[in-house]
Amino acid sequence: MSSAHVMHDQMVQVVQLLVSPVHRYAGRPSEGPSPDPVGGLVQHMRVRRHLGIVGDRYFAQPAHRDASVTMMAEENLPTHIDPAVDLRQTRRNILLRGVHIDACIDRVVELDTGDGPIAFAVNRAARPCAWMDSVVGAGAQRALRGKGGVRCTPLSDGVLRVGRVDFRVIGPRERH
Repeated sequence: MSSAHVMHDQMVQVVQLLVSPVHRYAGRPSEGPSPDPVGGLVQHMRVRRHLGIVGDRYFAQPAHRDASVTMMAEENLPTHIDPAVDLRQTRRNILLRGVHIDACIDRVVELDTGDGPIAFAVNRAARPCAWMDSVVGAGAQRALRGKGGVRCTPLSDGVLRVGRVDFRVIGPRERH
């Protein structure tokens, strides 16, 4: 495990998982988000190699092949703006505690919550949009700049669960 990416003296955890079959942030932020009647926070998710999260809006979408899974560090949530902010507002898929995931761009990371390791190519930053100011509060978009999470490609199939996770940086990301 690379100590540069794991925060010292802290167990790494998957705090939340979000699977959403619909895009909630379409149109103008002033009009408010679209409803998501069936998606939301889950206790576990199924991940498919090169396709994404089963049931999620980006699953098997060619335009999102290199960004089908998003991860974010809980430590970067703008709780000073809204203490209750979580994945339901940021729309990321995996919320981790104890890992500086934004520092893992261009690396392959592995997460294992007990059902076997799942590798992810961490491709690029997930930049916060103007919706953050609307759904979290004024200043949230600025607060998340440079630490809004990362966009990833799953490199293996598996299941992730909320709870303790073995997190490893296993090497550099291959370039195509």
